[in-house]
Amino acid sequence: MPRRFNKAVHTELARSLAREVKAFVDEMIIPYESLLARTDEQSLRMQADLMDKARSAGLCGLFYPLSHGGKINSLEDYMIVTEQEGRTEFSQAIFASHSALDAHMLLESGNKEIHRRFLEPMVNGDAVPSYGMTEPGHSGSRPSLIATIAHLSGGNWHINGRKWFISNADRATFMTVLARSGGKDMALNHALSMIIVPTDLPGFKIERQLNMMGHSYGQGEVSFTDVQVPEHYLLGACGSGLDLMDRRLGLGRLLRSMNWVGLAQRCMDLMGARIHSIRGKFSRLAEKQLVRQHIFNTYLAIVSACELIRIAARGIDAQNPDEVAINVAKMAASRALCTASDCAMQLHGAEGLTDLTPLYGISRIARTSRIMDGNDESLISSVGRRLIYRYQQQAVYAFD
Repeated sequence: MPRRFNKAVHTELARSLAREVKAFVDEMIIPYESLLARTDEQSLRMQADLMDKARSAGLCGLFYPLSHGGKINSLEDYMIVTEQEGRTEFSQAIFASHSALDAHMLLESGNKEIHRRFLEPMVNGDAVPSYGMTEPGHSGSRPSLIATIAHLSGGNWHINGRKWFISNADRATFMTVLARSGGKDMALNHALSMIIVPTDLPGFKIERQLNMMGHSYGQGEVSFTDVQVPEHYLLGACGSGLDLMDRRLGLGRLLRSMNWVGLAQRCMDLMGARIHSIRGKFSRLAEKQLVRQHIFNTYLAIVSACELIRIAARGIDAQNPDEVAINVAKMAASRALCTASDCAMQLHGAEGLTDLTPLYGISRIARTSRIMDGNDESLISSVGRRLIYRYQQQAVYAFD
């Protein structure tokens, strides 16, 4: 995970990179969003071309480890960059920011062979990662229900089971799989392991693509039928899967939350443009109290989410992650995006329901944000339980 850093140096660097990313998004991506939203060959060629241009401009993998091409070592500083990346839903693939989490996990918990075989090709743009945790019929937030089995035999891991809602399932070259490596009578914190599985092995099968709200986000369901990988493809120690999962979830939730805030900011920009457009002036939108309320509610949600994300990011930068801070920040970012997209669609009227604006696509992402990376109900229950326990131990709620 990110280490301590010289804030005076890195903050200015982050600001400079944020400006470059914003210019790239505004000039190179946003004008072509309607084309990128399609799934045909022309769309794929456009995305590949933009990825090449972003890499040539030095804007790919900005939050990769510094040893592997990254430029920012502080999650708090990366926040102002990924907000600009997040202003379009197509940025994660184009800037390779979707693989930053895997880069940190592979570097810290992988051996030299994993670094050579998976990490280095990934940061060079020659490999695509995916992550298999959630299983059909089970809640993704309940690791005790993991049924995918991995057992050692003859120097290989033999893996059997199913995973679904796998991002990049349609194009991943390898998957980090959370599997049960210990018996059901073993304590959960020693029973799970993470194993790297190349997707071209016999027994690995993409069962189906999963559309969400009528749109493909590259999610899929996969099966493992006696898939065999070398013993040294184990990530971390055997039985450390639960700890690795918690670390991955924390950083992953913040990275995704930062992107959501970027999308929320884009919605507010669209609202401002609408209000000050010829149509908006004719309708005197700026003088209507409910329009002002939409702007106020959106602004309040965004700035609140930003500060909560910043607090949680500081904890990770200091290598002292706070699960409560992370989960609250995730929910605040989700709510900010839901508020912003809904208010923006209201101001755009029927036009906001069409593909004439990016709002319909953003609204789909907003709705999924309340479920993906931990649904609202699970996170509220978890945070509430921890807050009650804290008061029992301290007899006061500390807000420092």
